[in-house]
Amino acid sequence: MQLAEAYANKSVDEIKEALAGATLRVYSCPQPLTADKPIIRNGLLAEFTLGSPALNGDIVVAETVPAKNVGTPLFSRATTPDGATIADFSTGPGDSDIKLAEVSCSKDAPVKITKFQIRPDVPNGVQPINASDKMRESMGTRQISHEQTYAWNDDFAARKTK
Repeated sequence: MQLAEAYANKSVDEIKEALAGATLRVYSCPQPLTADKPIIRNGLLAEFTLGSPALNGDIVVAETVPAKNVGTPLFSRATTPDGATIADFSTGPGDSDIKLAEVSCSKDAPVKITKFQIRPDVPNGVQPINASDKMRESMGTRQISHEQTYAWNDDFAARKTK
């Protein structure tokens, strides 16, 4: 969970109060570095309006909503009714702040929150590195291509037809 700067020093109870009537949007795009940064790529999957209060004990007060797009949830952002960011929450399987009934979303299929945890001391997970990124890192290059392995590319400019 990543709190916006305005909520960084708030207690769990104060965060719960701020979530009353909040909008919770679930995204499949990369999570910004902090909750105060804008979402650049909009992979909006679902949008919930939380009840007031937002949590009844540990149960979230939100209706099931239809998915807006197809994708796999990566994080959710909660905003106040006036649009100010409260926090970003890890969303998905495993040890996430928010768990949904399904692992992925399909357009117009129901999306339901099954678990909602407010854990300000637990940072969001780090996105795993895919195989090609690991290979680029180990090779010390930005591009993986056969062109780096053939000697004939060294004199390409001289062989280039005009």
